[in-house]
Amino acid sequence: MKAVQINAVPYGSTGRIMFQLADRVDADGGEALCAAGFTWQGCRRKDFVLTGGLLAKTAHMYLARLTGRIGCFSALPTAKLLRRIGEFQPDVIHLHNLHGWFIQLPMLFSWLKKHDIPVVWTLHDCWAFTGHCPHFAMAGCEKWKTGCGGCSQYRDYPRSWFDCSAAMWKKKKAWFTGVKDLTIVTPSQWLADRVGESFLKDYPVRVVHNGIDRSVFRPTDSGFREKHHCGDKFILLGVAFDWGARKGLDVFIELAKRLDGRYRIVLVGTNETVDRELPENIISIHRTQDQRELAEIYSAADLFVNPTREDNFPTVNLESLACGTPVLTFRTGGSPEAIDETCGAVVDCGDIDALEREISRIERERPFTREACVKRAAGFDAKERFEEYIRLYKAVMDKQK
Repeated sequence: MKAVQINAVPYGSTGRIMFQLADRVDADGGEALCAAGFTWQGCRRKDFVLTGGLLAKTAHMYLARLTGRIGCFSALPTAKLLRRIGEFQPDVIHLHNLHGWFIQLPMLFSWLKKHDIPVVWTLHDCWAFTGHCPHFAMAGCEKWKTGCGGCSQYRDYPRSWFDCSAAMWKKKKAWFTGVKDLTIVTPSQWLADRVGESFLKDYPVRVVHNGIDRSVFRPTDSGFREKHHCGDKFILLGVAFDWGARKGLDVFIELAKRLDGRYRIVLVGTNETVDRELPENIISIHRTQDQRELAEIYSAADLFVNPTREDNFPTVNLESLACGTPVLTFRTGGSPEAIDETCGAVVDCGDIDALEREISRIERERPFTREACVKRAAGFDAKERFEEYIRLYKAVMDKQK
């Protein structure tokens, strides 16, 4: 099996998935080729192809902002990549995030339509079927179902200086439909349902949940409570890497005002800007790249609170469960799909009163055991998810024979 993986960046969660899938293909006796529009000094993989680089990406970004035509530039880097893919002669092409100013989308999809190669496309957000935005829940917008326009988020990522959402919706529909053998993968049933309401509805959709490394995320002893003087406090933990209204920063600030001294809130992934918004009774821990340290923090907490207002299938929920800590989340996107009645609870999105009541109930009754949380997390093992992708690759390849 020869598989091509294409993603906007070679880092972060999507970049990690791309490389881990490539490694799994190699382990199965196959060969992988990975492509992204940006790199970093530590990337020394022989199977990695840089598409354009920093200068090309910067030029693409500013041209896209100036014209609103996102994904319409980087012609030379795209042509170079397509030649390399042609020489590689893959059996399957796996697309990941394509928003990120690194590839010319009409060229890519025109090439895919001309070549008889099975394509798998994992959608990590909603961008593929909207005129601009990766998420629309907070805006309460459903224009993407029939055609965008009058976008309230065009100045947000991927930022544009003009509202071209109506034209971009039509362009995306023309680009992304008509691929002969394309299977869409979503990490949540919620996103699969949205795809079914979009112009991508004629493609088959498979749900493959995100997975986690349970050799890292597991119950882990540490001196976290002592270090941060939490003692026997009931620790409420929040973890995000882009704290703001979307991730519910204001919710934690409000909870800090309401909850008494029995509780202590810990937020991970903050920075100096976020720190200026936090009251003194919230412990702020800046972004950490050390996953084992993160596992220690999850394990030390009594309850993981995820008041996200827009999300697909947040892996932080899985990480917490794997460390034995139950999850309380808003009913948002695919966030509730990670838990069941044995390991967590769900309240309506934005209902802080209900969130507070549920926190109080869980602190009082302690209804969820560490063992139940770990058992639930076992169903989201990363190795099993990669095996699911390999089976999908083989299925779409066999289908073409």
